[in-house]
Amino acid sequence: MTAPDQPDGVVDRLAAARLLPVVVVDDPETAHELGQAILAGGLGIAEVTLRTPNALEALRAMTEVPGLSVGVGTVIRPSQVDEAVAAGARFVVSPGFAPAVVRRAWEHAVPALPGVATPSEVIAAAELGVETMKLFPAKLLGGPAMVAALGAVFPSVRFVPTGGIGADDAADYLALPSVLAVGGSWMVPTDLVRRKAWTEITGLVRAAVQAITTEGKHS
Repeated sequence: MTAPDQPDGVVDRLAAARLLPVVVVDDPETAHELGQAILAGGLGIAEVTLRTPNALEALRAMTEVPGLSVGVGTVIRPSQVDEAVAAGARFVVSPGFAPAVVRRAWEHAVPALPGVATPSEVIAAAELGVETMKLFPAKLLGGPAMVAALGAVFPSVRFVPTGGIGADDAADYLALPSVLAVGGSWMVPTDLVRRKAWTEITGLVRAAVQAITTEGKHS
């Protein structure tokens, strides 16, 4: 089995956005407004993590926001892939490399971004046919220096570093040619989601987008 074609261009959209908001939603009734807040800030893509009992309901609600591509994160079992795709997920993200999860996602013709933390895991994922991988937890693994080292050894792999990244160092990762995008929750803090602070979330997303845009012009 090989990676599926992506007629909806989800990975291309992630590459264009360069940022992937990673959200934790407790109340699915707030998910639609959260999706609108992210979109209003200038990003058309988001990841809903399976860290709460109502995560699938939240995912389903966010997929109803026109113009927003929503994926699912913290996927560790193939059955979760089935449930997430049924709820509308357009891509699957895992904290580690689980071949069964990747294959199940491909069976549904959706992209899978498995997590890797070592060169051995990168090799294993690449042998399976994965070209885009989540590096997690990026900051604890060594930050941009770790990504640069892996990129030099695996020039055909694109990474989405996630874990411990914030507004102060996102641009350092994005400056590396091996980085497709950066994932993080600093744009969508859980406390603001719980308080339904949509204007503040939109402002954080917009600031993140403007920061990387400005950095790109200066590089």
